[in-house]
Amino acid sequence: MVRLSQSRIDYLMEEDVPYIDLTSTVLGISEEQGEMQYFTREACTVAGAEIVARMAENAGCQASIVHPTGSAAQPGETIVTVKGSVGALHQVWKAGLNVLDHLSAVATKTRAMVDSVHKANPHCEVLTTRKSMPGCKDLLIEAIMAGGAFPHRLGLSETVLVFEHHMTFLGGFDTFVEHLPDFRSRCIEKKLFVEATPEQALTLARAGVDGIQLDKVPASTLETLVPKLRAIDPRLTLIAAGGINPANAADYASTGVDGLATTCLYTAKPLDMSVRMTTLS
Repeated sequence: MVRLSQSRIDYLMEEDVPYIDLTSTVLGISEEQGEMQYFTREACTVAGAEIVARMAENAGCQASIVHPTGSAAQPGETIVTVKGSVGALHQVWKAGLNVLDHLSAVATKTRAMVDSVHKANPHCEVLTTRKSMPGCKDLLIEAIMAGGAFPHRLGLSETVLVFEHHMTFLGGFDTFVEHLPDFRSRCIEKKLFVEATPEQALTLARAGVDGIQLDKVPASTLETLVPKLRAIDPRLTLIAAGGINPANAADYASTGVDGLATTCLYTAKPLDMSVRMTTLS
């Protein structure tokens, strides 16, 4: 699971509870004791259960995880149980539900796509890009990993990945290839990947890059291109990117690429989840 600091847990709660739960205070029930169960009305892959438990404990409650992150839950099943004062339960209620139903939706969509890809090609992995909603990267990475995918690139500080924009400032593709040995010597322990067209990919494979990202290349084209690239360099890592989604992911995986880079998993309709609250004598 992704590490979340205590300040991050505080932030997730402060959005919804900047000061107090005014309603419970006005009704005079804040100190009553109760139990709250987060449950799902849809079959899903759970994500965020541990985050919700930490939010509950942060409010002074006791939390018990029934379905941990990455597990499958069926309609009606409880995911997390929380016990504590009514005021504390209501402080956690909606903020925790938002985390659970949003992240589980992403995890569920991811699991479906990963299963489809692995059925077509067990050696092809689903990778998510760094084009996630700003401020939500940690939560979304938690969700996609719960569904069986991996982050493709967490930020500019990892992975040497050369785009056309970089080559513009180098003088173009040919100049980049000419100076490739110098660039490789600077990578040391890092691998050098390049986003390329099918024609450029053949040149790069011969030039000795570690990996090639093929952007918006149709699966039908990759079917013939991938064997050619493998023949040049069997160790080459090949990633398909651009426009890949659950509907076409299996087709791309069947071409023999090593990974599929996609952004589509970061957005999913929140699942139908809710809570049950009961009093404790």
